[in-house]
Amino acid sequence: MKLLNLASTPAKNIFKILILSIFFTSCFAVSAENRSSKNTNEVVKMDRIIAIVDQSVITEQELADRMHTVRAQLEKQGTELPPQNILEKQILERLIADSLQLQLAAQTGLKVDDTQLDKTIERIAEQNKLSVDEFKVVLEKDGISMHKFREDIRNEITIARLREREIDNRLNVSEGEVDNYLTTQANRGEENDEFEISHIMIRTPEDSSPEDLQKAKTKTEKVLRQLTDGTSFTQVSAAFSDAPNALEGGTMGWKGGSQLPALFLDTVKGMQPGEVSKPIRSPNGFHILKLTNRRSGTSSLVISQTHARHILIKLSEVVSEKDGKRKMDVIKERIDNGAKFEELARQYSEDGSANNGGDLGWVNPGDTVPPFEKAMNALRVGEVSEPVLSPFGWHIIQVLERRQQDMTKEASRLKARQEIRARKSEEAYQDWIRELRDRAFVELRLEDKF
Repeated sequence: MKLLNLASTPAKNIFKILILSIFFTSCFAVSAENRSSKNTNEVVKMDRIIAIVDQSVITEQELADRMHTVRAQLEKQGTELPPQNILEKQILERLIADSLQLQLAAQTGLKVDDTQLDKTIERIAEQNKLSVDEFKVVLEKDGISMHKFREDIRNEITIARLREREIDNRLNVSEGEVDNYLTTQANRGEENDEFEISHIMIRTPEDSSPEDLQKAKTKTEKVLRQLTDGTSFTQVSAAFSDAPNALEGGTMGWKGGSQLPALFLDTVKGMQPGEVSKPIRSPNGFHILKLTNRRSGTSSLVISQTHARHILIKLSEVVSEKDGKRKMDVIKERIDNGAKFEELARQYSEDGSANNGGDLGWVNPGDTVPPFEKAMNALRVGEVSEPVLSPFGWHIIQVLERRQQDMTKEASRLKARQEIRARKSEEAYQDWIRELRDRAFVELRLEDKF
């Protein structure tokens, strides 16, 4: 565990004084409480600091609360719990990582307002088919206050936004990367198979010494022995894995062959469902995989495309919905009386397609907003719609032709791009978290427990 000198900077001296003042204040409070309760022989336990993380602290109660939540989740999943001290260490590391991210978000002005938080909680309640009040009652029955739940959700949204800002928005995937990716997967011959797998990782430092490598190897051998002796994969993952999803049993869900690193794919394609792999060495450490199931993912994608054109009248402070409708009624009447659609589009449409006579080209499902798509799909080839209202304004739509188009190749490229991006994002995020951790001042007050 990395420990830095707390007195290395004046700011940290001040922070240490503040922490000590909190500690001694707590001691006096305990003393006073004990004096007042001597007659009843009651012992009042006060919260205490178990870790200092830069300019913040983690308390024993925070760890206990998170332990309660994680234990409940693992029990609900039917996962056998790892030993208490190992689970505490895993959860404390997560709390440290969360604390560092939330501090960075606060320092850079990233906030989640109450309005967005309320909407998010409403959606969560709806997903559970409950009203917000009913959801609150369910939480309280589980021993979770609505206030605590709100703050946990606020923190999750904040961390997700921070990751998007610091990592995801800076990632680029080139066409060359997509080409190379598809070529590599095709050469493997397994890109269409899908695998349901779980993963345990024993991480090694970037500049590992022989002692570091031997320590990681010994730990990996211990993990494999427990799996061989019949301990469940999910329990061993929660106890030993350094992967982000360790407490979820290491499950990675269904992954296409093209989504897996070559090292993993080469291993799982020779395995049978239920089998656990031998340790795999990579630059990040040692890995053990479990193949739960596999299936063929070969499929083609054929979609209905519509060649359409439209005329758009936008709404504004000057043009009301009623004014726009009145103007569009006049245009529709002129089309019905023989005026050319494309000429009226060039003259009146306020869309970028106006110069092309309103031509939108071939439109895929989902390319347009729902009101537009619904009206377009209801038209016969050559038919012109009545005025249609969408968030953009009033439209008149004409369908020119329709076709069935095989989009398998395009879909493969899109999927490849998403998979490359997801992999780069996860690798970049884990590297970024390690950098945050290495740069931070972290002092643990429960070393004796670990």
